[in-house]
Amino acid sequence: MPSRSHQFLIFMIALVLVSAMPSNIDVKEHVLSFNIVHKDKVIGNLTATKTISDATIRYKSITAIKTRIIKEIEVDYKYDVLYENERLKKSSVVIDVNDKPYADIITHKEQNTYQIIKNSKKEKTVEGDIDYATILLYFKEPIGVDRCFSEQDGSFNSIVSLGNHVYKKINAKNHENVYYYTDGFLQKAEINGGLIKFELIAQN
Repeated sequence: MPSRSHQFLIFMIALVLVSAMPSNIDVKEHVLSFNIVHKDKVIGNLTATKTISDATIRYKSITAIKTRIIKEIEVDYKYDVLYENERLKKSSVVIDVNDKPYADIITHKEQNTYQIIKNSKKEKTVEGDIDYATILLYFKEPIGVDRCFSEQDGSFNSIVSLGNHVYKKINAKNHENVYYYTDGFLQKAEINGGLIKFELIAQN
């Protein structure tokens, strides 16, 4: 029977061999950072992350805005969007205002439809596959794309190419945002938030 020292040596060799084995899962991560600017003043920031693992891509974004509209207001957005085989699988959008829950929107795929649930109540059903959601606007220039799915309100927004890698997005409320790209990645966006207009400026 091997001595304890021999058992420990065998264990350590096995551990080294296991750790040296190549992983079948190739995980890649890309992080983008943006300043949120209103009237030449930074009022917040946005961090977007894209993580690729085989046929699965997870997009996340965290946005924090603090400004004054009549009174001080702080808004936080958290997006968590999962793609499988280049199709939307599910998404979650959580919005807090002044540290209090404001909205919780979930979209999840069931066979050939998407169920959209807002604040625990079913809002609507969307049919067909969704291949381009709004969170992709940070990472992928919408070349040849004429609409995108809004994870926040469960509707489709129109996308219009303005030429020279500039695009206009029109949402369900007819608010227009303009996006500027360099080498396929978002560099700047002009956002119409209704009560407030601001810019996203890439920091990468």
